[in-house]
Amino acid sequence: RSVGKGTQAQLLVTRFGIPQISTGDLLRQHRRNRTELGMIADDLMRQGQLVPDDLVNKMVAVRLCEPDTAAGYILDGFPRTLAQAEWLDAFTPECGSLPPTVAIEIRVDEALLLRRITGRRTCPVCNHIYNVYFNPPKEDEICDREGTKLVQRADDTEEAFHKRMQVYRAQTLPVVPHYQSTGRFRSVEGDGSAETVAAAILMALQELRAEFPVPILSSPSGVR
Repeated sequence: RSVGKGTQAQLLVTRFGIPQISTGDLLRQHRRNRTELGMIADDLMRQGQLVPDDLVNKMVAVRLCEPDTAAGYILDGFPRTLAQAEWLDAFTPECGSLPPTVAIEIRVDEALLLRRITGRRTCPVCNHIYNVYFNPPKEDEICDREGTKLVQRADDTEEAFHKRMQVYRAQTLPVVPHYQSTGRFRSVEGDGSAETVAAAILMALQELRAEFPVPILSSPSGVR
């Protein structure tokens, strides 16, 4: 929901030295490498169909057994639905058992979120991201670095935002009470600076570590 989860995931990657696993990246990788799963997904997408949970789950299952996940990993954008969350809770990979997944919700006021999204502009040359409300370029709609006219993504409009929020409420919001019911859940405010939000996330992870016998943070690093 453009709450900065990608930024926060990268900060955790840097701090703990563990991989960020994004389902969007996995999907692109499988399609690019023409794997069996990627070809199935490619065929569905060419037909205008959504990639089903079962296929996404299989991609995640393969990724969780790669060697770099041994010390922990960060799931970015997964589980996105209740079905995916239930699958992950029950999943036991062939490569060994997984510790309980913990979930961190980054809360942002919807009005602020709208401004974050509709104000977003990108330089087509250097890919630097601005926001006309919070981080504007020195010259209106012009990149400070390249002098190039900034562009707005087609899905960064107010109409697209409201459609995405409808999908979020219908598909993703039910994941919150699911993890709340397990106790493996914390919610942090996402309105502050990236550093402030990161500190709140780290505190939440430390609390979860203390509450569960299976380490959520291992020494020297590891977040699962």
